[in-house]
Amino acid sequence: MHRIIKYTLLIIFFIFAGAVNVCLAEETRLIKGFELLTGFSKSKLHGQGNYYLYPVMFDVNFDLKQPLEKIGLRPPGLFQFEIEPFVSYVSEPRKNVEAGSALMIKFGILPETSRFQPFGRIGLGMLYMSLNTREQSTKFNFFEQGCIGAHYFFNKNFGLTMECRIRHLSNAGIRQPNHGINNLSYLLGVIYQY
Repeated sequence: MHRIIKYTLLIIFFIFAGAVNVCLAEETRLIKGFELLTGFSKSKLHGQGNYYLYPVMFDVNFDLKQPLEKIGLRPPGLFQFEIEPFVSYVSEPRKNVEAGSALMIKFGILPETSRFQPFGRIGLGMLYMSLNTREQSTKFNFFEQGCIGAHYFFNKNFGLTMECRIRHLSNAGIRQPNHGINNLSYLLGVIYQY
């Protein structure tokens, strides 16, 4: 199992490094911006009580509108691919940590020049959790999540982000038990876009 985790993390690192290297090239300009988010997440664990997380997330936002426009599709608002590494401090039921990464699609309905931009995100990811729970027999898990939120831009480049997320975590049937953990998160952060 440790070998699977090691190789999976190495693959994610090389994909991320390659994508950043290609997208930082001045002629492509696919990187749209960066976000830094933090907040509070909660859930209930069977027989162990509350599961409280305090995540710190860093998003790299890649523009999907340019490639779509080349094939004749024109999304009306925001449309981005995101890579989101994160680490979360767990305060209850015992002090622990979660660390992982997510791949997400972010979409909006208003023009990208709008000062107020409501958006949605959906995505998948994987994480390592140091806590032993009755819900999960493994510490290496996968998750899917969805959120609604909004950006408010103070100027062309810099803004505030607020969002609410729902996350379902499980080990994808690798080992039993695999009852899953559902989290509700409230996040606040900053965004810088080009």
